[in-house]
Amino acid sequence: MIKSSSKFPFMINLAAFIIIIAGLISGATIITPILMAVFLSIICTPPIRYLVRKRVPQSLAVLVVFLMLIAIFIGLGELVGRSLAAFTQNTGLYEQNLDKIGASALDFLNDRGFNFSFDRIDDLLEPSKIMRFTAGLLGQLGGFMGNFLTILFLVLFLLLELDDISIKVDAILKDYSVNYSYFDEIGNRIRHYLSIKTLTSLITGTLIWIALSLIGVDYAILWGLIAFLLNYIPTIGSFIAAFPAVLFALVQLGFGGALAALIAFVAVNLIIGSIAEPKLMGQGMGLSTAIVFLSLIFWGFVLGTVGMFLSVPLTMTVKIMLEHDPKTRWIAIILGTKKDAKALIKENEST
Repeated sequence: MIKSSSKFPFMINLAAFIIIIAGLISGATIITPILMAVFLSIICTPPIRYLVRKRVPQSLAVLVVFLMLIAIFIGLGELVGRSLAAFTQNTGLYEQNLDKIGASALDFLNDRGFNFSFDRIDDLLEPSKIMRFTAGLLGQLGGFMGNFLTILFLVLFLLLELDDISIKVDAILKDYSVNYSYFDEIGNRIRHYLSIKTLTSLITGTLIWIALSLIGVDYAILWGLIAFLLNYIPTIGSFIAAFPAVLFALVQLGFGGALAALIAFVAVNLIIGSIAEPKLMGQGMGLSTAIVFLSLIFWGFVLGTVGMFLSVPLTMTVKIMLEHDPKTRWIAIILGTKKDAKALIKENEST
């Protein structure tokens, strides 16, 4: 009886967890616009703070940054539209290049005993399919734009109440005499992560744009935009961004151009993602590499594309909340890094 009763709280917690996840999945259409609004408002906060420090009135600073945000959205939509329109005009040229590449590849393979038909190669590298994949990818990334006005208004109201929100939280915590100081840690960690990630993503997208322009790949700015956006997705984002660009370089420029494009993607992501970004992050994400990948799958399943973008901030938030409760600290240790676990062992040994 004692053993079974000791398991009962665990079963209740497990059932509660399943119910919460089911609720998140069923309410994803409502939750994702709110998360995107919070995500955008966090990114917009540093420039607003900068303008305020320069003695610009806060309301005017919010208006300036908000108008810049709208201009960026409009500019991105115009860029994608022009790129797709230009591709439609040049489809015939790309198909001619594909015929030449397919014929040479077919001869190469058949000379070595492989039995391939040109139809297979043509079907694999059909230019329209590559651009449809790219358009679909951008459509997934911009799926939340169906709630464009809702998100914009939420961002505006959140930015206008930057100071009000912090004052209200302090009042609530003092009124109920509850110590939730880790809320500040959550805000600071997420703000730090998103600020650095936005900077490194911007540098990544710009370098990809420049590199592909020098190589001669058409729509280089479009591939740079995709690299910028997908860099927010940990682990697999850079691979997904490289796939359509390298395939398109193959269709347009041949094997040499595809190889050069692939080298450009590998070099940029190696320098920015593996060297520059960890140094800029400083304290890091506080999450193990395996957990980062698993969180990508989990939040992607729960919230879709938006969940993949925000998988790291969401998991960091959960980890920080868990580590401040003795009953759930063991889960936070599992989510964290080996360095954090060793530091905790030394802390316990010293006490």
